[in-house]
Amino acid sequence: MLDLREFIARYEADQPDHMVHVDRPVDPAAFEVTAVLQQLEDVGRAPMALFHRPRNLFGEVSRFPLVTNIYAERGRCAHALGLPVSQAKFPLSLEYGRREQQRIPPTVVSAAEAPVKQVVQRGDDADLRQFPIVRHHHMDPAPYIDMTPVMKDPDTGAYNAAYLRMMYKGPRKLGLHMSPRHNWQITRKHEERGLPTRVAIVVSHHPAFFLGTLNVAPFGEDDYEVIGSIAGSSLRLVASETWGDEFLIPADADIVIEGEIPPNVREVEGPFGEFPGTYGPQRLRWVIDVTAINFRHDAIYQDVFVGHADDWIQGGLPKEARIFNRIKGVVPGVTAVHLPVSGVCRLHCNVSIDKKVDGESRQAAFIVLGEVDMIKHVFVVDKDVDVFDDRQMLWAIATRVQADQAIDIIRNAKGNTLDPSQTDPIMTTKMIVDATKPVQRPFSERILVPQEAKDRVPMTEFVRESGVPVPAMGDAVAGTGPVSATVPPSAAIPEA
Repeated sequence: MLDLREFIARYEADQPDHMVHVDRPVDPAAFEVTAVLQQLEDVGRAPMALFHRPRNLFGEVSRFPLVTNIYAERGRCAHALGLPVSQAKFPLSLEYGRREQQRIPPTVVSAAEAPVKQVVQRGDDADLRQFPIVRHHHMDPAPYIDMTPVMKDPDTGAYNAAYLRMMYKGPRKLGLHMSPRHNWQITRKHEERGLPTRVAIVVSHHPAFFLGTLNVAPFGEDDYEVIGSIAGSSLRLVASETWGDEFLIPADADIVIEGEIPPNVREVEGPFGEFPGTYGPQRLRWVIDVTAINFRHDAIYQDVFVGHADDWIQGGLPKEARIFNRIKGVVPGVTAVHLPVSGVCRLHCNVSIDKKVDGESRQAAFIVLGEVDMIKHVFVVDKDVDVFDDRQMLWAIATRVQADQAIDIIRNAKGNTLDPSQTDPIMTTKMIVDATKPVQRPFSERILVPQEAKDRVPMTEFVRESGVPVPAMGDAVAGTGPVSATVPPSAAIPEA
């Protein structure tokens, strides 16, 4: 059974330095939650943050604590999937990809067995103002719920979950922005038939649920099955309050809001601070009329710090695995794929390969661009370069690239509407940078310190921190063997 409180408690016990608490009242609708997160980010920290006394939209201290910044470190994503923090780099991506290929059917339970059904509100009682909904950035016109609506395909019955932004418009009304992807397709099908689209907004759940919603399975696959496979256990479902067994919702969620998207209704929505770190424009978009709210007695409200690492990392992780698997089918020497935070985990892709034949690097890059349409810059490096280290990536570009030979420009490709650099609403220009060494001609060897030497003089045994007394010559230091000599001040190299 997936439980958000259990995740928080276990993670804090395991990684106490990566968790912070805010006990004083804060007003999320007045940017006070994101003000705390931004100040932590400004000093190089990205902890999970639990706000114990956030205010709701009535201005009162809410009954719902607020947790955010869960996904701002890859280690927490690994922890959410039951993996050690040490697996937070590429092994995490590979494990995600392995699980995504599986399917675990959900389990339907009764309302009595479903924690999310402990409190149910309908009609006027289903009031969004009770929640500590967050207003994130200075031009956001209202607080936003930026979590995952679930919809159901009217033809196949398959459920689809996706992160979408939802603007607070009233006690029982939300604005909804959708790009032309899976949920948009489901809404379009209903609208063509003159029908409302049923939607269940999963506001809070165990992080494995939300990581699962970011899968890149083809349209038509049932996300409830995919989410279960990624979480590692069957997802428990329960009948919705509004539509009964015709529409199932996650039984172990903390908060689920039910509603309907009326056909052919559009209202002004946005602007909204989006994933590139810039604003998506104001446009006419769909609305959701709230019909019911379900939540646990001890529910915690969840939010994502959009446009920051909390947003970027969880979105990039599933794509890394899919890209790697697709490249490996054509370029077996691929060793790692990473969508770096410096490219908002969407627009840049780093690929390392053990190149055996010239041309393999570009072949790998073409697969990347074909697999994820929002990626516009691909950097391919040799296996000796760590794709998770921006300094090493820039070093490879600086020392292994001649621009006239290694850079390809691809014009008139499909881009992403939220990319602020695009001058066309749809079309963009993409770039491949081949920073690999040539195979068919000699190339300067990279310097390195022999591994054998590092093994012979391990840093932990030979380096003494400043301020630690020098052991007397001949004194035994447990586990270190002979004590290395310390250079006397008189032997120090004089200043220039």
